[in-house]
Order: sequence, then C-alpha cells, then structure tokens
Amino acid sequence: MSATRITPRPAPAATTALSRMTALARAELTLLGRTRGALVAALFVPLVMPVSVRSAAKEMDLAEAGLNTGTLVLPAAVGFSLLFAVYSVLVGTFVVRREELVLKRLRTGELRDVEILAGSALPAALTGLVQCLLLTAGCTVLLDLSAPSAPQLAVAGLLLGLVMCTALAAATAAVTRTGESAQVTPMPLLLVSMMGSGMFVPLELLPDRLASVCELLPLTPVVTLVRGGWTGDLSAYEALGALATAVVWIVIAVFAVRRWFRWEPRR
Repeated sequence: MSATRITPRPAPAATTALSRMTALARAELTLLGRTRGALVAALFVPLVMPVSVRSAAKEMDLAEAGLNTGTLVLPAAVGFSLLFAVYSVLVGTFVVRREELVLKRLRTGELRDVEILAGSALPAALTGLVQCLLLTAGCTVLLDLSAPSAPQLAVAGLLLGLVMCTALAAATAAVTRTGESAQVTPMPLLLVSMMGSGMFVPLELLPDRLASVCELLPLTPVVTLVRGGWTGDLSAYEALGALATAVVWIVIAVFAVRRWFRWEPRR
C-alpha cells in the first residue's frame, strides 16, 4: 500500500502596513463615491468658494498689504480644499464608520489603529491634494500669477495642512455622537478658519491685536506659508513661526485622538 502524500498548504502571503492601508483606502474610496453629500463637499464647494473671495477682493485695498487678487485667492482656494474636501469629509467618515461598527471590526484584524485611521483618510487626503494642485494651476492661469518665489514654503504649508486637517478631523470625530451631528461639529472650525485665517481678509488688513490672535488659528499657518511661497515676502522668523504653529496643532490633535478617540458607537 502506497503512502498518502500530503501536500502542505502554502503559507499565507505576508502583508505590510502599506498593503493593508492601500486595501482599506481602496474600499473607502468606493464608499466615498456612493455618498453624495461627501462628494458635493469634497468636489464642488472648494471650487465655488474662491469665486466669493475674488468678489470680496474688489472691495479691499490689497496693495496696502502687498498683495493682489491672485495671492489672496490662491491660498484661500487651498484652504477651502483642506477644510471641505479633507477635514469636513473625514469627520463624517470616521463617525459613520464607527457607528456602523466598521472600525471595531477592523481592529480585530491585522490593521493597527494608526493604519485604520490613515487608510480611511487616504482617499479624502488624495482628493484634497489633487484639488489643491488643480486650483493652483487654475489660479495661476486665470489670475495671471507668476511662479512661486519660495515653492518650498508652499509645499510645506500644503503637506502640513493635509496632516493637520486629517488629525483634527479624527479629534472632532471623537466628540461627535452621530452621523447627523457630524454635519454640525465641523462648523466652528470651518467658520473660524474662513473668517480669521486670512482666507477672506488678509491678516495684514486686521487690527494688530486681532491679527495676533488669528495667527494662532489652525489653518492660519497653512495660508501664511502658501501665500508666502508665492509672494516671497515671508521672513525666516515668520516662516519658522508658521511652521511651529502648524506642528503644535498637529501634536495637540494627535494627543486628543490618542486620548479620546472612540472605536465603538456611543451608547
């Protein structure tokens, strides 16, 4: 009698953090495409809002601040993309996935907590990045902007803004109870940033005391760095101050997420 030959099963392919996050991001992108409200916020609102800024610019003496319409509208367009396409969308994403127990189930697999958050945020972050690049190209052509004088500042501002808005979205989701309230909880940061971060009104045109307070808002360093990248008027001290402010906000947001982020529905 011949012995039965047993063929060993092949070992499962090892996964990496990048492959796991990519798979999660692919699934999240599919879900994002099915959510009309998120698509409107991500794709259309940031494209419309700069038109309002351009209209408002006609009523300002931008030359007094050393600016023109282009150097006001372009950083504002980047700010709108970060606020609506990244921050606002991700607040809803994190809350809805938590309430649907998706985050809880993901934690039972190989994915680590940071991979879950990063993979879930990747589609919105990439959408915001692509939109910022398209808006930059559009503003450069339509508003007759020259090439940036300090492109490294603009790149640093954009990348810090993407990280910051992702972290702030997760922190905001920690205090958001339901998917319905996720439409409300982002509003304070949205309104404060639009009014006080130099998107509609440059800080140079505000009273000194008010401008000093507005410099500490989360999105102000992003707008400052992007604008400074084009104008080249940002001193080393001002650039370092903006970078430090952005990093501090990222650290605060990450601490809040580690301390208070919830992975299960609030009951």
